[in-house]
Amino acid sequence: MDKPIIEPLTKEEMEKWPSTPLVDLGKPFVDKRGSIQPLVDLMMKSAVIIESKAGSLRANHYHKTDWHYCYVIKGKIEYFHREVNSTKKPELIIVEKENMIFTPPMVEHCMKFPLDTLFLTLSRNPRDQKTYEEDVVRTNLIEPGESITWKPNEF
Repeated sequence: MDKPIIEPLTKEEMEKWPSTPLVDLGKPFVDKRGSIQPLVDLMMKSAVIIESKAGSLRANHYHKTDWHYCYVIKGKIEYFHREVNSTKKPELIIVEKENMIFTPPMVEHCMKFPLDTLFLTLSRNPRDQKTYEEDVVRTNLIEPGESITWKPNEF
């Protein structure tokens, strides 16, 4: 099987990224039928819906080339992040329902879920396991403690 191709990042791509992790979604288009909320107008190769149980922990890693937007459909995310190799304490952002965060490459991030949560993740790279594992570097940004976690070798 051929190795998946991960395209290098470009300056033009990086210039389109949000300037802060919490993304300003702008106003939705609303009429008598309902509303349309624009989320992301960039080329990407993956869209997944992730369900997380209260008390669980996800991520605790960074990506070499991948970036992703995470839009909370229901629940809440305690999102911790900092630049790779930083010694600063990770910043915490509370991401509520109908909020979206952006994570660029080379940013350690971890998500804790105080509530059952459903969120949409839109990513630059494909999410097949081989491509994903080649791009991700696992860290311990947040100690798991009593959180519900998973490791790649656990099935």
